[in-house]
Amino acid sequence: MGTFFSNEQVLLYNDDFLTINSIPVNSIDLIVTSPPYNVGIKYNSHDDTVSYDQYLDFTFKYLSRCYELVKDDGRFCLNIPLDKNKGGQQSVYADVLSISKKLGWKYHSTIIWNEQNISRRTAWGSWLSASAPFVIAPVEMIVILYKNKWKKESGSNKSDIDRQDFLDWTNGMWKFNGESKTKIGHPSPFPVELPYRCIKLFSYVGDTVLDPFVGSGSTLIVTVQTNRHAIGVEIDKNYCQITKKRLLKETNIK
Repeated sequence: MGTFFSNEQVLLYNDDFLTINSIPVNSIDLIVTSPPYNVGIKYNSHDDTVSYDQYLDFTFKYLSRCYELVKDDGRFCLNIPLDKNKGGQQSVYADVLSISKKLGWKYHSTIIWNEQNISRRTAWGSWLSASAPFVIAPVEMIVILYKNKWKKESGSNKSDIDRQDFLDWTNGMWKFNGESKTKIGHPSPFPVELPYRCIKLFSYVGDTVLDPFVGSGSTLIVTVQTNRHAIGVEIDKNYCQITKKRLLKETNIK
């Protein structure tokens, strides 16, 4: 475990985010990530089938670690489910937000991501019956949190978002498709469009962006493409390799 890939713009660690000590505290401008959802996805190096109490304990630990690492005016774009019914109905969004506030994170807003994937659902509960139907919203949430100050005072003060994107993306209902597992080679990739919007809207050029659960590398790729500094942590070596290949292919780094 340790540094997997680095250059002047990227630091990718093959390590456990809960125990890594290579990232200085109070050094991160923006965190953009999508942590494991605990819905039985078959990751190589993470058990996605723990009890809900264990999942919330894991959530407490990574949210606490993130809080330590961001600057006083640091932001956090956290992509999580609204709820889940696999293994029992749970109010994931509400529970994660409650933990965040207890740890000191301040709430700014929530963006609703309409992934438009309702056609993939396979469970309706009691079919055509009021006995026990399942209600499933085809959306995910992007919670916008900050540490102490919402107004950004550190950094280059240089924004690179155009007028139309600013108008469109400050509308908190985003519609774009998810990413293909087959295309990327990862069991749960998220599309580059998600970190792209978050990074352009909530950070300055030259800022440092962290993804504590790198997965297939979408956040790191966009961070480099938008002239920010990228730090990523991924516990699985194979996923680090996927990320490195994508970085070399989809950005101009060497």
